[in-house]
Amino acid sequence: MEIQINKVGLASDHAGYELKQFVKTYLDKLKLPYKDFGSFSSESCDYPDYAHPLAESIEKDECQIGIAICGSGEGMSITLNKHQHIRASLCWIPEIAEITRKHNKSNVLVIPARFISQDTAKAILDKFFSSDFEGGRHQRRIEKIAIN
Repeated sequence: MEIQINKVGLASDHAGYELKQFVKTYLDKLKLPYKDFGSFSSESCDYPDYAHPLAESIEKDECQIGIAICGSGEGMSITLNKHQHIRASLCWIPEIAEITRKHNKSNVLVIPARFISQDTAKAILDKFFSSDFEGGRHQRRIEKIAIN
């Protein structure tokens, strides 16, 4: 698998902290640089405090894509998608990660830590990293997302 990413942004809340640590190890194995926006422990915290800085780093092109992890994935998804240039997709199986990159040009992968294993997370990451936006009819749909 050839990955063309300069930097991955990471964010989690307390429920996603342990899985984020696994993801960091996996990114190290792939030799992919990343920036961790927190949380930095499994102590209770608020997911928006980490989601917003991740989204801002992607909007500024400091990170090209992001990975966000919380218990259900929903809190991170909702928060990240408040940003106009973020297309965060909640993925719990690899096939969704693949199609959301191909059809939705997703730039943030959101993983539900309480519902998937590390093996499933790895498979999801592999599909997310190896899938590219197809453009074409999907581009016009992407152009209709932003509210001006």
